[in-house]
Amino acid sequence: MTRYRFVTPHRTGKWYPDLQTAQRHACEIGAGFFDRMTGRFVAYVETMMETTIDEDVPVTHGEIRAAA
Repeated sequence: MTRYRFVTPHRTGKWYPDLQTAQRHACEIGAGFFDRMTGRFVAYVETMMETTIDEDVPVTHGEIRAAA
């Protein structure tokens, strides 16, 4: 099972079972927000997403770039 979380330079989010749930909770740690007009998740600068599969070592996917 793949789990997801968002990480900022100062805070680390909880692990969630799907990306949509992780995105919904990202605002709690200041990692981003949902744009209600477009329905898209917007990550703040220096926010990174990590994934893990069954308690393995987390994989960092790098900085998420804001959409233009």
